[in-house]
Amino acid sequence: MDELEIDAVAEVELDDPVLVEGLPGVGHVGTLAVEHLLEELEGESTLVRRLYSREFPPQVSVEDGVSELTCAEIHAVEVPDGRDLLLLTGDHQAQSNAGHYTLTDAFLDVAEEFGATEVYALGGVPTGELIEEYAVVGAVSDESLLEALEDAGVEFREDEPAGGIVGVSGLLLGLGERRGFEATCLMGETSGYLVDPKSARAVLEVLEAVLGFELDYESLDERADEMEEVIGKIQEMEQQQGMDVPTDDDLRYIG
Repeated sequence: MDELEIDAVAEVELDDPVLVEGLPGVGHVGTLAVEHLLEELEGESTLVRRLYSREFPPQVSVEDGVSELTCAEIHAVEVPDGRDLLLLTGDHQAQSNAGHYTLTDAFLDVAEEFGATEVYALGGVPTGELIEEYAVVGAVSDESLLEALEDAGVEFREDEPAGGIVGVSGLLLGLGERRGFEATCLMGETSGYLVDPKSARAVLEVLEAVLGFELDYESLDERADEMEEVIGKIQEMEQQQGMDVPTDDDLRYIG
């Protein structure tokens, strides 16, 4: 296998599409968000590209006994009364710095191929503690993008996230800007050590407002209720054992 291979699974015509990335990162916020988009918009979605790379971990996924080589996938979604979407998802990011650059360029190549000029990277920003109110923190590739996002409730904070944005989400802004894309990263606040459906919902609600579509959140809310039970058990253990939930002052956003 070559270092990078892109399988063209299907071809579709899209109207002014937007690339939306949701690869694994802090709290799996981006992954949960894009998975929910695919679940809710399943009737309008088409798998159009699979991207294979030696930069992914050397493994296969197995479902019902059948294996599939690790890859990233891009689904095209024709959204009624909204902007069409290219949804990027997968189980892994690259394992090296060079691999992050190679894969991000490939993702942007596919976006260009389908006529996209705008990118949204979705993820989480760690707080190091359990939270009740979920703010969405943003970063953009150009100052002209700030106002519309602020109107949608996105917060832009000085020197946050601490340490910057690494991984594909960061490079979609940096490389995207150099290639002429308007790029935005939406990061839901999250503790940083639990899968966080509530943070994913906060990010999706901003995306709804900006791109003009509507979602049902019943299944995501059910996952949030399950996580609340986990959090309750953690807090109960703390009280019984006099322990603190471990935090990491050095956590950086990886999206």
